[in-house]
Amino acid sequence: MAKLPVVCIVGPTASGKTALSLALAKTLGGEIVSADSMQIYQDLNIGTAKPTLEEQAQAKHHMIDVVSPFEDYSVARYVEEAERCIADIHKRGKLPIVVGGTGLYVDSLMRGATFAAQVEDPHYRAEMEALAAREGKETLLALLSEVDPVQAQKLHVNDVKRVIRALEVYHTTGKRISEHNEATSERPERYRTCWLGLTYHDRAKLYERIDRRVDLMLADGLVEELIKIQRKGIAQNATAMQAIGYKELWDVPNGEPVELASERLKQATRRYAKRQLTWFRRNSKIYWIEADLAENFDAIIQESTDFIQSCGIMEVPFC
Repeated sequence: MAKLPVVCIVGPTASGKTALSLALAKTLGGEIVSADSMQIYQDLNIGTAKPTLEEQAQAKHHMIDVVSPFEDYSVARYVEEAERCIADIHKRGKLPIVVGGTGLYVDSLMRGATFAAQVEDPHYRAEMEALAAREGKETLLALLSEVDPVQAQKLHVNDVKRVIRALEVYHTTGKRISEHNEATSERPERYRTCWLGLTYHDRAKLYERIDRRVDLMLADGLVEELIKIQRKGIAQNATAMQAIGYKELWDVPNGEPVELASERLKQATRRYAKRQLTWFRRNSKIYWIEADLAENFDAIIQESTDFIQSCGIMEVPFC
């Protein structure tokens, strides 16, 4: 059976993925499937750079506003729901365009969720959270270093949720999550994917875009959005509140100067963009377009369309 065609647009935050996906959806008759681990949450609009209602009206979007910010959301659940979206889009004769910067979501969707993504032990997780609160985050990372040094090297001590997740997988399955991830990366892709990457040749220009975006988010009411969510009673350690843009501003409503939090947010976002690039650069199938070297946005659209056609995507019926 022939693999279904999918266009996948990836790249660092603030690189212009949303604008390109909207243009290609219009040109190619496509619908957009978000691959962003925070845009799945309702009420997190400004801080996650979620497509506006006006942008969502230009093309049908999927996997946005899926759950309440009070819920946890797994990679396995994302893959299951996004797969159904892709199948439905094909069934209606449209082209699925997967767009996002969450590398784990993108890769898991293209190859199928790993066994590790479906393993859960809430009791053990609670024990590890209590241990971190009692003895410090460093204790968790030290534990992980003993059982899975490869994964421990990849994680920051402050990334408590992912450290606990890696420990949880090892505790439950007896296998390292780094081994699970390696096995997943070797799986053949389940779709006939045309990979597009959007970035900037001059990293400083990307960082300038990130800084401007943060300024615009604050001007558009990011602090007020956070206050509304806090008033609903959400906990600071909720998964949704780990989104960049919310955790950095958490104390602003309590009196922390917004200027200080803003600089922290800009730095965190620049670091995140660097991590995204590191993740996606491992995929040799991605055709990269450097937006700052293009003559204009129309040239980016044309180059993207030409590459998609060269992949043979447009020659295959979508239904």
